[in-house]
Amino acid sequence: MKYKFEDIAEFNPKENIKKGTLAKKIAMEKLQPFCRDIPTYEITEFKGGTKFKNGDTIMARITPCLENGKTAKVNILENNEIGFGSTEYIVFRAKPNILDEDFLYYLVCSSFVREPAIKSMVGSSGRQRVQIDVIKKLELDLPLYEEQIKIGSILKSIDDKIELNNKINKNLEQQAQAIFIKEFLCFDVIPDTWKESSLINIANYLNGLAMQKFRPNENKNSLPVLKIRELRQGFCDNSSDLCSANIQPKYIIKNGDVIFSWSGSLLIDFWCGEICGLNQHLFKVTSNTYDKWFYYLWTKHHIEQFTIIAMDKATTMGHIKRNDIEKAKVIIPPKEDYLRIGAILQPIYDIIIQNRLENNKLSLLKDTLLPKLMSGEIDASKINV
Repeated sequence: MKYKFEDIAEFNPKENIKKGTLAKKIAMEKLQPFCRDIPTYEITEFKGGTKFKNGDTIMARITPCLENGKTAKVNILENNEIGFGSTEYIVFRAKPNILDEDFLYYLVCSSFVREPAIKSMVGSSGRQRVQIDVIKKLELDLPLYEEQIKIGSILKSIDDKIELNNKINKNLEQQAQAIFIKEFLCFDVIPDTWKESSLINIANYLNGLAMQKFRPNENKNSLPVLKIRELRQGFCDNSSDLCSANIQPKYIIKNGDVIFSWSGSLLIDFWCGEICGLNQHLFKVTSNTYDKWFYYLWTKHHIEQFTIIAMDKATTMGHIKRNDIEKAKVIIPPKEDYLRIGAILQPIYDIIIQNRLENNKLSLLKDTLLPKLMSGEIDASKINV
């Protein structure tokens, strides 16, 4: 049965937070692309903004945040607690017994809402916004309430597994950091059998290519380009640049490679977003002598100092130089200790990488199921959760 969106959901429902009081704020930058769950929030003074409760769906209404998939379901509040966020959100709330809140979230994520929302955008270039009235008047085919619950539970089970993997990875990373600090940073005096060295001596830092010089020829194989944006979000997408697949093999990035952004936003991570080409301003970090856990953790240890160095650069984009890597000190244990520590840390990072790869597969499954379930192409009643 067809309904206007405004007949089944409230838009920016009225809630009260007294100005000047402290409340949980979900800033736009906290939302992850195409991710249901909100990873973090801040408690700050309320001066204005959209307001919401647990169970509400928030969607960015401004470019490029909407196109980048900034849509989430609020789940970080206590019962009856009100939070707030950017004025650039649209808040959706399911009307009781008409629209299921999980179904609502996935409906907002679907092309049935996203595409009309993007097409409705008006305003100056770079500051275009969704016309809320257009979204309110959307006519949507709505399944029976019981079927909505079933569809929502199927998709929710996938997101729940993704979130569980994320929590496991966060815990594992904290354990790895604690072990690294205990084993390498808690010495009053460095043991005689350990030696001081430099980051540049334990790993190779390969800078990427200026990929605009390696565009794919028509009808030739191509690869997505890994830039800082892709590293931050963890995957390439349809808006990622393309490069020729015939670049030198050393510039081709594969799952599990360690990537270090040394210009602009400094970060280091394991790449789990499939094969791509390495752009300039990113290092591919490898070693012929040491294991991945070792050079990853030591590089990560120096990120804070590298960030300070980059901020001091009198340029539009802060960066570090190879000389800064040469000055970054590391401590190398004797073989027996190195193998002992590695036997603990390497399996931790193997699990982290595997969980992230599994999450990518789950996200792809969800993206495949979502439109088919929403359109009725797949009968939700025949799927066991």
